[in-house]
Amino acid sequence: MGDSPKSRDYSLTGSTDPVSYRHSDWYMCPVPRRRMKQLMRRNNAVVLRNYTIWTASLAAAGVLAYLSIGSWYAVPAFLLYGVLYGSCAESRFHECLHGTPFRTKAVNESFLIVLGFMSFKNPYLWRWSHARHHTDTIIVGRDPEIAYPRPPDVWGMFLNVLHLKAGLNELGRTFRLCFAKLSDDEAQYVPESERPKIFLHARLQTGSLMALALMSISMGSLLPLLFAGLPTFYGSWVHSALAATQHAGLAEDIPDHRLNTRTIYLGPVLSFIYSNMNYHVEHHMFPMVPFYALPDLHEEIKADCPPAYSGMIAAYREMIPALRRQLREPCYFVRRQLPPHAGKPHPDAMAFNATPAMA
Repeated sequence: MGDSPKSRDYSLTGSTDPVSYRHSDWYMCPVPRRRMKQLMRRNNAVVLRNYTIWTASLAAAGVLAYLSIGSWYAVPAFLLYGVLYGSCAESRFHECLHGTPFRTKAVNESFLIVLGFMSFKNPYLWRWSHARHHTDTIIVGRDPEIAYPRPPDVWGMFLNVLHLKAGLNELGRTFRLCFAKLSDDEAQYVPESERPKIFLHARLQTGSLMALALMSISMGSLLPLLFAGLPTFYGSWVHSALAATQHAGLAEDIPDHRLNTRTIYLGPVLSFIYSNMNYHVEHHMFPMVPFYALPDLHEEIKADCPPAYSGMIAAYREMIPALRRQLREPCYFVRRQLPPHAGKPHPDAMAFNATPAMA
């Protein structure tokens, strides 16, 4: 395991025959049952504080951006507003997708819809896509969210600095769903009963975006779009840079999140923007633990995992050479080394991990 042919079909309906695993094959770090129940407990006070700080900061940045229009101060002001809008909304959309921030389902769903609009994402489609991503993480032919196939799409990476590839793809998908058309891949994981909800939301989302565009045209100004819509493009770059560290350059077809996912340490500002998703091994292994409990979960399992990266620079120092090498050697990937005392994963992953790291 671990080596890929030179060209793979990453679609769910293509030529790749997915590696088959049972759910029980995926390695789970041991955590005492009582402790896990504590970590999974939702805390409205903690998440309300987080969301209040975020929305207040977004509002303040919006006022600052508006007041700075006509001067060069508008550039950093709108950049700040964009990051708080695009990057923060993206990470919080993901968390609400799991339904873990708030104890009350209705509150989670309300935020999910608003955050989906801010991120150009259909929450009811993404819920099923993301469930498959967690069930079959980086299993080629099963996972619909493999963002870094081999060989890597270098041009797509550059476009996503301004969210152009991902954002335009989402807008195109939303428009297609207005006509009740699922792609072949989407039809693989979306139940029939959920499809009308997806199509209705796509129409409502498209209507909202069109109303925003018409407002901008009627005013003869880009101002409405600069505050809603365009920030998804010019402000998602922080989230895109952070999200690239999750799986890029790591193993495919391995039933062990410790080997196909990265955890990195971040400072408080980036952790806030990213909703603690830098603890990504922890999130994938225990996806029902809320984002605010992931640092504590990390302390529980870190001795059973490869060392966390010291920061984004350390992760990119590994990723960039790996992605460059994959351009000429698609079979190459970074082989993460488990500590000698770590728990034993599935035998196939054991054999994989025993292979010496590639130079």
